[in-house]
Amino acid sequence: MMVRRTELEGVLLFEPTPHRDTRGFFSRTFDAAVAESVGLQPATFRQDSQSRSHRGVVRGLHGRQGCGEGKLVRCSFGAVHDIVVDARPQSPTFGRWIALRLDDRDMVHVYIPPGFLHGFQALSEVADVCYRIDREHDPAADVAVRYDDAVLGIRWPLEVMDVSARDRKAGSWSDFCELLSTPAA
Repeated sequence: MMVRRTELEGVLLFEPTPHRDTRGFFSRTFDAAVAESVGLQPATFRQDSQSRSHRGVVRGLHGRQGCGEGKLVRCSFGAVHDIVVDARPQSPTFGRWIALRLDDRDMVHVYIPPGFLHGFQALSEVADVCYRIDREHDPAADVAVRYDDAVLGIRWPLEVMDVSARDRKAGSWSDFCELLSTPAA
């Protein structure tokens, strides 16, 4: 398994080497030693979750307030257009985003450290996305920015077919930036 850094500090791509033959494939989906070699603490991962989405569905852009949330994300079935937005106010890449293709062919995983927003669009008829997170989910700490925010200008490759009510009601990037500058009560 190889690890590659991205243009966003702390966002890492884990690239496994699937072994394929006539039966199918075998691949490592996690390796604590590899994670440790790039400074992650695998023992801190607390929860695994999975979502299933249909072609054109967009989920996100989601993040966590407070300490944030680190997560290792992979597409275990199908393909997604994955988006990671730097939401760390002190970062030189604050407000920049990257797009990645995660799929069940290359099996690349993306590690997203605390302080980022994350979302994706299902490219295949069905896409399963697995998340390994380092905090227990606390709905009170959830933050969201609209998937179609004009300031961020994220380009989704397919027509957006469906989003959750929560994501439709999410605030803008400007609202989010205002939230960041408001001291906690």
